[in-house]
Amino acid sequence: MSDRTYRVIVRGVFADLDEARRADLLATADRHDILDAAFTDEGTLVYDRALRTFSFRCVVRQPGDGDERTAVGHACDRAAATLAGRGVGHGPLRGSATSLDDMKIRRPRR
Repeated sequence: MSDRTYRVIVRGVFADLDEARRADLLATADRHDILDAAFTDEGTLVYDRALRTFSFRCVVRQPGDGDERTAVGHACDRAAATLAGRGVGHGPLRGSATSLDDMKIRRPRR
């Protein structure tokens, strides 16, 4: 079986941000704007200056027997690790995945 590739968006809310964490997030907010968001293997953290909610976009590749729920689980783990690496707390994470292998591309008719 071939590998399956998913684009996953994980969403959540920031939790227990102290002043130092807020200042750190605000200092780098311009690099985490939605207009710069991309689906990457490492993941892209996206948030605004209100520091209420965030999203994390990543690509998850798994063996052919992997399913969408498993991809979302891996992406949530990546998001949690990224936030923990920055010392940032969060609430429950939820995600949605799209299989790139199942996407239909409509080519323009000539």
